[in-house]
Amino acid sequence: MIKINALDAHDRLQHLNKQNFSIEECCQDIVKQEPFGNIPFYIFAHPRTHEDGISKRLIWQPRLSKPKAQTNSMLFKAYPRTDVIEIIWIIPPREIWPQYDKDKLTANELIRESIEKFINNREALEAPAKDDLSEEQMKAIYKEVSQKAKYEKHMEKLYVH
Repeated sequence: MIKINALDAHDRLQHLNKQNFSIEECCQDIVKQEPFGNIPFYIFAHPRTHEDGISKRLIWQPRLSKPKAQTNSMLFKAYPRTDVIEIIWIIPPREIWPQYDKDKLTANELIRESIEKFINNREALEAPAKDDLSEEQMKAIYKEVSQKAKYEKHMEKLYVH
């Protein structure tokens, strides 16, 4: 017989419930912010471990270029002012890949396809899309975004004092 500490079980349930999130909501929140105006962009989601070395958080990063494909990550392409969000890949941690195999309860064709491309054709996952911007265009947009952020930070300091 296993003894379960009710307080420990309650704490674990609360921790699990706090981690409940919707991929769709996270992507929509970023799209609404229009980080690059009306320009299509990628949303790269990947976990990072907190300084305690145990707990993790999911980082949602808007970016103009595709990152390198990696395990335990998701990549979407968002088209602002539309309801279109394209799933580029969902690659879970390597140790749970068998869970997504065909004929398993948790089988998922999109995840399985992402895993297969990661293993056998990573270049296809990482290749720029036809509508991606050139390096020069991306640099100009990043520079503009950076200048705008600096200006807003400066204006914020003026109004705070």
